[in-house]
Amino acid sequence: MNRTAVILAVIALLTGAAVLTALARLPAEQPWEANRPDRPAEAEPGPDADPVAIPAPRSWQPEHGPGWGLGGTTRVVADPGGPLAAEADRLAGELGVDRSAEPARPGDIELALRSDPRHGEEGYTLVSRSGFVTVTAGTEAGVFYGTRTLLQNVRENGGLAEGVIRDAPDRPQRGLLLDVARKHLPAEWIEDRLHEMAGLKLNQLQLHLTDDQGFRIESETHPEVVSDPHLTKDEIRSIIDLAESLHITVIPEIDSPGHLGAVLKAHPGLQLRDTGGRAAPGAIDISDPRAAELVDGLLREYAGLFPGPLWHLGGDEYRALDAADPEASYPKLAARAEEKYGPGAGVRDLATGWLNDRADVVRELGRTPEVWNDGMHRGGVVAPDAERHVAYWTGREIGARPPEEYLAEGRPLVNFNSAYLYYVLGEPVGFVYPTGEAIYREWAPLVLRGSEPVPEEYAGSVLGARFAVWCDLSEAQTAEEVAEGIRLPLRAFAQKVWNPADPEAEWEEFTGLADRLGE
Repeated sequence: MNRTAVILAVIALLTGAAVLTALARLPAEQPWEANRPDRPAEAEPGPDADPVAIPAPRSWQPEHGPGWGLGGTTRVVADPGGPLAAEADRLAGELGVDRSAEPARPGDIELALRSDPRHGEEGYTLVSRSGFVTVTAGTEAGVFYGTRTLLQNVRENGGLAEGVIRDAPDRPQRGLLLDVARKHLPAEWIEDRLHEMAGLKLNQLQLHLTDDQGFRIESETHPEVVSDPHLTKDEIRSIIDLAESLHITVIPEIDSPGHLGAVLKAHPGLQLRDTGGRAAPGAIDISDPRAAELVDGLLREYAGLFPGPLWHLGGDEYRALDAADPEASYPKLAARAEEKYGPGAGVRDLATGWLNDRADVVRELGRTPEVWNDGMHRGGVVAPDAERHVAYWTGREIGARPPEEYLAEGRPLVNFNSAYLYYVLGEPVGFVYPTGEAIYREWAPLVLRGSEPVPEEYAGSVLGARFAVWCDLSEAQTAEEVAEGIRLPLRAFAQKVWNPADPEAEWEEFTGLADRLGE
């Protein structure tokens, strides 16, 4: 007979069947608790308060009991040769306690991999019971996220009340984009953001590496295009190594056929010009075969550096398409379009074909391509290929297409809604620095354009979202000011992309918690 059964029997004798019936409803002893010693008097009790975290746990089931508090005898228990060794070492270091491979004892934290269909790829269960804490999940990432919730509760309350947290994200993609092309952001600063992201359970970092103002990554195949200062390949490797240890995927973006001004400074012969000889800002001449050779060479070079499954190809704001009559303004492009795709094809078809070809290159390299939505053109002779993700940021471009149109075609979308998720340095063209309050109160992953969500029937095709830092006016803020400026918006974003429901805490409560938790 286990301990719970003995207690129930005694209580039944003393107080009768009514109490027995009530207690029988309490959760049964968990399998990993069966052989634990009784809780000694020196084990630290937990707080009375409900657990807190950013993002907030999605399910909390309180129980009767002492809870768990961080104490002088606390250890982090996990197999030192198992897959959770690194997570245990990290948590022990953060809490300033010892690691142990021995069976868990009162006051300890136990980490374990256990399959549970409720966990999915990143969910976890966090149990505080009788002076023990257990974090279980089906994956290492899930266990890591459980330890983030535990760590925040130690910082806020010194421990956990008695009960069970079950938690999992609403969306698989939850990220941050950094424009390191227009403004050089040092590797150390980027690594600080990775630590910040990990604490908020964000799992993607997109690096916008190239633009008109700079090409900010070392290149061995085309060193002539590289701007100073820039990130070296060794720095990128360190960033990726840290990101992987924090369960964050790094997504590179080499934008084309627009936003290539820095490359074109080194290759002026590839600059697109109209019939009057005027340069189209940042636009490469996609009728020239050397343009594809140059860009594809860079894609192949960096494939060996970035191991992640996603690759962002850009595709936005190709200035040739801004002309009132692109075929008349750029007859060379028009001629190449008809040569390649037949009578009736135009500049838009050539631009679509360009992105299709680049997408083929990254697919050959084992990656899934992403493109900005304004690189996806309706109609024409050439259609955008199907196997790509669409990063939806705007509905204001020429030939704007609502998100429902992409979703009805079965295309997976990533939410970059510029009305909420854009932090643009210098606040140009009507952008205003977000405070995070509108994200917290109004935005959700299905709010892709404006402030209204797309129909729920499309929810399965919205993969998630990324908060974007664009450095259009690069001197408007220092890197330190950017970090402080995005602190609250990033936390509001993390809350809503993890759980899109209306938060229980008021905005003022949320910001107060964010201030107290720090990182």
